[in-house]
Amino acid sequence: MAEPIQRVTDAPRLPGRRADGHKGDYGRVLLVGGSRGMPGAVALAANAALRGGAGLVTFAAPEPVQLTIAALCPCATSLALACDDAGEPTPEAVEQLCRAAAACDVLAVGPGLSVGPHRRRLVEAAIDQPKCVVLDADGLNNLANLPDWPARAAGCLVLTPHPGEFARLTGAAVRDIQADRVAAAVEAVRGWVARAGDGPEMVCVLKGAQTVVTDGRRVYVNASGNPGMATGGSGDVLTGLVAALLAQGLAAFEASCLATRVHGRAGDLAAGDLGQPSVIATDLLTYLPAAMKESCG
Repeated sequence: MAEPIQRVTDAPRLPGRRADGHKGDYGRVLLVGGSRGMPGAVALAANAALRGGAGLVTFAAPEPVQLTIAALCPCATSLALACDDAGEPTPEAVEQLCRAAAACDVLAVGPGLSVGPHRRRLVEAAIDQPKCVVLDADGLNNLANLPDWPARAAGCLVLTPHPGEFARLTGAAVRDIQADRVAAAVEAVRGWVARAGDGPEMVCVLKGAQTVVTDGRRVYVNASGNPGMATGGSGDVLTGLVAALLAQGLAAFEASCLATRVHGRAGDLAAGDLGQPSVIATDLLTYLPAAMKESCG
């Protein structure tokens, strides 16, 4: 008999900060992604991680686009991943990622990463790290091509797919996923946990109208957000926000619940001022501080 699901209706609040706190107290986030066609995705995620309260944020991107991305997020530090003449990450890039991961608290992999065997090796190296990893976008698309990935995860995984990415991970049809989003997400996470054996925690954030967050035991359905957020880059902002809250010490399920609520609330504030059709992802960054303020202790 399947274990009953606990319905969670309230997102947690982010604890207040000590008067003598410093940047090292609020976590180190490493973001991995970027490509020639999508340099902005990592910048959105990095800026969201900073607005979400992470003390230190670093992005690792292929060398040909590293400086372009750096100009878009001046408060983050950066790492240029070694590439071949075609702009593909080399084995040295994997070694660079592993060294950088050792110095961070949370990894977030996927925004603008692109797909292919060279990029897949970066994803593989990330989930081998014994710390929490957030996977989004092409992080998920590359993950779907890794055999039995749940069994090899060394640390907690937070997966943030939209229905299409979720379909690639599970083999289910999008129409069936959308017919019962809660059941689809819970079933998937329970299956991943079973394949992982005694492995670390896994959380799925199934994005869309009323985003579903589940660890296979609990479910939170987010009520904030609006159709104006259906725009390129919105998910990258969520990725950075989840990573920031994890870095500040929230557990994976709680961080994911709070991130989805704050993300949606920023979208609601933006739509209230700008109108839904005009909202773009950078507007979410603008309104994140007000949304965060509502959710801080």
